[in-house]
Amino acid sequence: PVNKPGILDSCLLVLNDWSNYLLLTEEEIDAERGVIKEEWRTRRTAQFRMYSASMKYLYPNSKFAERDVIGDLDVIENFEYDALRDFYHKWYRTDLQAIAMAGDFDAIEMENKVIDLFSKIPAVENAPERPFYEIPDQDAPVYGLVTDAEADQTIIQYMIRHRKSDDGPETFMGHRERYIHQLFNSMTGQRMQELVQKGDPPFVVGVINYGDYERGYEALSAIALPKPNQEELGFTALISELERVKRYGFTQGELDRAKAEILAQWEKYYKERDKISNEEHINAYVDNFLDGDAYPSTEFGYQAVQTILPTITLADFMQRLPTWIDGKNQVLVVQGPEGEGVEHLSEAASMAILEQVAAADLEPYQDEELAESLVSGELAPHAVVSEKNLEVLDAVEWTLENGARVIFRQAAYEKDQIQIRAYSKGGSSLYGDEDVPTTDMLTMLIQMYGVGDFDAMGLQKMLTGKNISLQLSLRNLSEGLNGTASPQDMEAMMQLIYLHFNQPRFDKEAHDAIIARYMAFVENMNNNPQKVMGDSLNLIATNYHPRTRVLDQEFLQDVDYERIEAVYRERFADASDFFFIIVGNMEAEEVKLLAQKYIGAISDLDRTETWIDHKVYEPEGLVEKTIPLALETPKANVNIIINQEMDYSPYNQMVLRVIEGILDLRYVESIREEEGGTYGVRIRTSVSKWPLEKASMQINFDCDPDRAVDLKEKVFAELKKLATEGPTETDLSKTTENILKDRQESKEHNSYYLSTLLSYYLYGINFDDPANYEDIVNEITVKDVKKVMQSFYADSNIIDVVFVPQEEALAE
Repeated sequence: PVNKPGILDSCLLVLNDWSNYLLLTEEEIDAERGVIKEEWRTRRTAQFRMYSASMKYLYPNSKFAERDVIGDLDVIENFEYDALRDFYHKWYRTDLQAIAMAGDFDAIEMENKVIDLFSKIPAVENAPERPFYEIPDQDAPVYGLVTDAEADQTIIQYMIRHRKSDDGPETFMGHRERYIHQLFNSMTGQRMQELVQKGDPPFVVGVINYGDYERGYEALSAIALPKPNQEELGFTALISELERVKRYGFTQGELDRAKAEILAQWEKYYKERDKISNEEHINAYVDNFLDGDAYPSTEFGYQAVQTILPTITLADFMQRLPTWIDGKNQVLVVQGPEGEGVEHLSEAASMAILEQVAAADLEPYQDEELAESLVSGELAPHAVVSEKNLEVLDAVEWTLENGARVIFRQAAYEKDQIQIRAYSKGGSSLYGDEDVPTTDMLTMLIQMYGVGDFDAMGLQKMLTGKNISLQLSLRNLSEGLNGTASPQDMEAMMQLIYLHFNQPRFDKEAHDAIIARYMAFVENMNNNPQKVMGDSLNLIATNYHPRTRVLDQEFLQDVDYERIEAVYRERFADASDFFFIIVGNMEAEEVKLLAQKYIGAISDLDRTETWIDHKVYEPEGLVEKTIPLALETPKANVNIIINQEMDYSPYNQMVLRVIEGILDLRYVESIREEEGGTYGVRIRTSVSKWPLEKASMQINFDCDPDRAVDLKEKVFAELKKLATEGPTETDLSKTTENILKDRQESKEHNSYYLSTLLSYYLYGINFDDPANYEDIVNEITVKDVKKVMQSFYADSNIIDVVFVPQEEALAE
């Protein structure tokens, strides 16, 4: 915050200390070793280990292949104190440093303060030059196979590395080149999406792109996640698409759509330039300092993109593709699971595929013509039967002929944005246990079927150049949708909503393709300990209720295509059971007319529904479990879940949020800093209204298995201390100040008013009223926190689950 006297000066002093005056005492270095060791431990997933093992192939014969992000554990534990100090003074020096600032302050005053403070730092004499590390060229392709017992998916990465032609500051033509890369990635991305959404897809995911690699380098990269033991098929399909692009390039329709997408994004960015965050400005300055990237003003950038894009033609890609996809510096890395029956793409097979595809007879990509409109014909507006002003929320409610309620609030905090949210009670709770897989997957699958006359890819092409996002939801207790659109695209958004209700699309071919991809994706998921831990914790937390299902192949086999259609048509069928909240930068009469035409045309069954409580509750009392797992990197994962009955009220919500902030401060100080026991303790609190009014707290962290017991005791000790003694005034003040700062910032966004209206209609609480927020936070005392924490913690239901390596469990 800039309104707190002296805080900016303190920030400058901190930066000044970091830049040259760190003490680097032996005590502090040793304390930090523990934190870094736990960061090292937390990062050691299968993906990280495989990437580390792949570095010698991705960066052959270079320094990059020798350097881990964190470093070797032996080095972390045993490096000499002076080695760290020497490194700090060698490289943390004035000629390699910059200070970037963005915010609401007097620029001249701040510049003078920076000059006065930082000019006193002495320059390093005879400073060594910052080295540039080459990746030597290689004529022959490099092949590498890396496996891991915990890997759950094979990843094939084919890459062709190129040295950048110019390492200097970015020029206007260099800026144009970036747009060529962006257009290329957009067009190949759409082709890959199309490939996996039809028939029997050759891989689960496919990506082809071109862009920055490491400092001084660019790369063309083609990546596929193949189906298990079908890696040759997946790699062949991937390289075939790359070869098709190399031979024939793209169609004019593809290029026009990709340009339209970029222009639409830029138009939105330009119109909302007053909402660009300080952090975004800072990142641009950092990129300029480190890499020479330009950081033009938003106005110049918008003008530039409108000037540059018309100059980019299909010929630009045909000119570059032969050099992007050439014979030198090719790398192929296969990463995947290990075990009995696992077959990976071999070097011989991959080289043979490259030769076969280069000689294959491939047809050019065929682009389909697009329809004129999402909705055929003109819909007549339906009447508004009642109108109600909500003065306290500066909104209006219209009830349409079909019973749908539409609530609108004008807000121009994001000038190029309209947000919409629809809600209806019922959800998946209205269906039996046997339908759980179907209802869990329903909205994801529906989105992949398309809508109306358009399959998923056809719909995506129809929406090209429009700033529209729409997601359906089917939750346990409700169904609905949420979306955003630019004001000029609002009618297209409303057409989509109308089609999803009145003309849903059910596509068996797309359904089978998606399920096939998921079946391949989950086949080896149980190799992944994070997946096993998450599933186990979810089952324990719901007391092994039959409605708690694990995502695996059996789950996917129980997804019923016919039930998808039946359930969807029941849930999204009755306008009278929905209310729609719309917030954004449009006039009320414009929104009203669109609502009358499209929401008013949704079918009406005139029914009133609510949800069913299937009593999916946590177990009562204390549940303690230590669960052994086969882990490649020894670590313990500690999980604590606390549930307690509590009224859903603004007061309880605010105090629980304060408790979360205070505990976050305490755990950083005690568990991370004092103990060096973990990289970070994650804590989250919530208060729910339905199906039961209760509060919940979740705490989890990774640590050394030998320290799991004592660190967990310290976590519980902090909870008990907060319940018996309350917080310090300092911790309380820091927390409430941050909450109020976040609150004030949130009011500068349309989403704040959408969530406020949603809470008002769901719970009857106006959270925009200071009495339900700011007044509570400002008046919270140490005694209040202590009292609520006592009530929450006493006789609560506690789940205490620790996952440990198998060898640790056996030793005990």
